[in-house]
Amino acid sequence: MKLSLRNMLLIMLFAVAVYGAYAVYSGLGKLGETLLRFSWASFAAACGLAFGNYVLRYLKWEFYLSKLGIRSVGKVDSFLTFLSGFVLTVTPGKVGEVFKSWVLFETHEIPMARTAPIVVAERVTDLIGIITLIVLGSLGFAGGLVWAGVGSTLVCTLLVVIASPTLSLGIVGEIEKIPGRIGRAAPKLREAYESLRLMLRANNLAVPTLLSIAAWSLECLALWVILRGFGEETSVPLCVFFYATSTLVGAIVPVPGGLGVTESALQGQMHEVGHVSQATSTAAMMLVRFATLWFAVLVGFVALTALKRRHKGLLAG
Repeated sequence: MKLSLRNMLLIMLFAVAVYGAYAVYSGLGKLGETLLRFSWASFAAACGLAFGNYVLRYLKWEFYLSKLGIRSVGKVDSFLTFLSGFVLTVTPGKVGEVFKSWVLFETHEIPMARTAPIVVAERVTDLIGIITLIVLGSLGFAGGLVWAGVGSTLVCTLLVVIASPTLSLGIVGEIEKIPGRIGRAAPKLREAYESLRLMLRANNLAVPTLLSIAAWSLECLALWVILRGFGEETSVPLCVFFYATSTLVGAIVPVPGGLGVTESALQGQMHEVGHVSQATSTAAMMLVRFATLWFAVLVGFVALTALKRRHKGLLAG
């Protein structure tokens, strides 16, 4: 697995185009005036809240490594490995999620098939956490529970498949019949399934799910803090609902980092439901995405650089 600078640049150019379109749509003059009255201390606070999200999710990563009996990775290496996955946050197919497993293989010779299921377990518990926040944010808000109902159905279906060896191994069996590289991957999928099943047992779901709820709550608060920086009085529950639903939509639609989709949903809800002006909602959307998505990419680069210094052979090829 190699970092593709070309893909990263293309995605970043796409992001610039998306944000530029929003800026033009909102009116560059009004957007500039809005940013002039923004309290930039709020942006720093939002970045701090986002980093808190990363720390809580790292604790979940550590929880899963422990459950799989992987204790040969030092805490510093483990933390840097987890953060390094953010480098590829905006690449197609969420390659960064599996990148962590590849780094562990390269630095500690831990088979990827053993740790890759952590990625799925993380996503499942994140999804449960996001849905929980949508429910909490939608209390007394008409239409909010529709998203929670749809998401809950998807999560329940996924958990049923994972909990049933017959269904899961049946799917693997069908994959095994496919000729070529896909079919040959079936034995590794069987190994990965056994690890995943262990991590998603009922007694292994509670702690990671609570960590997910707490982690994503911090990024929801980042939106609230940024809106406060503009002098807006949008309530915390509404900010939780706006951020959680836009995050869910961005995760469901298969685009890198939810680019364009998350932004549109977030800005639209702030403007139409939260009654925040067009210019302010656009500026707030851009800032919260910089404080969460793009700040994560920066953190990932710093972590990967530090990890490469500790393991000289990493990304040497």
